Amino acid sequence: MAKRRKLEAPSAEDLTRYEEEFHRESSSRGLMSAPIAQVAAEAATLHDPRPAGQRAEAAKDKADAERLRDAEGRGLVMLELAVDDINADALVRDRVVLDAEEMEELKASIAKGGLRLPIEVFPTPADGQGFGYGLLSGYRRLKAFRDLYALTKDSRYQKIKAVIRDPEAMGGTFAAMIEENEIRASLSHYERGRIAVIAAQQGAFVNAEEAVNALFPQASKAKRSKIRSFALIFEELGDMLTFPDLLKEKDGLRIAAALRDGAEVRLREALAERVPETAAEEAELIAAALDGVELTSDPKKGGRPKKAASPAKALSSGLTVQLGEDAQGWVIRVRGKRVGRELMEAAMLELERLLDAP
Repeated sequence: MAKRRKLEAPSAEDLTRYEEEFHRESSSRGLMSAPIAQVAAEAATLHDPRPAGQRAEAAKDKADAERLRDAEGRGLVMLELAVDDINADALVRDRVVLDAEEMEELKASIAKGGLRLPIEVFPTPADGQGFGYGLLSGYRRLKAFRDLYALTKDSRYQKIKAVIRDPEAMGGTFAAMIEENEIRASLSHYERGRIAVIAAQQGAFVNAEEAVNALFPQASKAKRSKIRSFALIFEELGDMLTFPDLLKEKDGLRIAAALRDGAEVRLREALAERVPETAAEEAELIAAALDGVELTSDPKKGGRPKKAASPAKALSSGLTVQLGEDAQGWVIRVRGKRVGRELMEAAMLELERLLDAP
């Protein structure tokens, strides 16, 4: 008769040893473990203990979040941004002037029915000025909001509806701004030429000609030629003209042809005689200056701008100087509020002394 064994409860040390042996043997089997064990483990991992209604709501929230992220990435989500967070001067605007009457109409419309069309902005790196966004389009709308808040102190005008864009995906900041304005209200030839020159001066393009081709790719060859002519007018006379945006196309092309023939000094002297009060008076000044001038090029054909000038250099005095070259030789252009005949005559004396030195 077999002898009965006396059973004893395992000690804590025995239990610890048994558990370690079990884990060691289980891990050593690896993929050789029973299929039912693998299925059970996977089922336990995938099991969601929440009720069906909560699981459906969570799935919907996840899908909505993915759609929102996608829409934000494509600039389809409209936000409300503080007007103080937007730098309206992040870009040099393509519009030369703002019509006062139109601005009053816009402010009245916003005050009555709110803003119907959001502005467009792009993120900007921190620059110490407190701006988080640069204005891409909607300068008049942003200005109207700021004017209305200054007038009424109504908190409604402290925030404005905006859409965040990626300007690089739209061809660059200048191209995106111009595209918006061309759609809303066509730019004048002078405004087109002006922004092309500024874009080139700021290093966005090699020269004004490349800027015109890139910023106005849908324009015909003849239209781009006219824009280049008005770019030349901005380069040579932009600081002298009072009503450049009101230049007629025919007059502008004649001025550009005269500039290519070396009439810059003649035109600048005529415009320096007095400040015209109307666009018609300014046109008369220019016509008188060009009276009797024989043009060697056809104004109707437009033309290419002069050779690109070197980038303008800012001086500590607040003035800027720029070196350029045309068919007649080298040109030094000086700009700034302090520029006057007396200062320039003193500069000429210094230049004469330098050039006359052996």
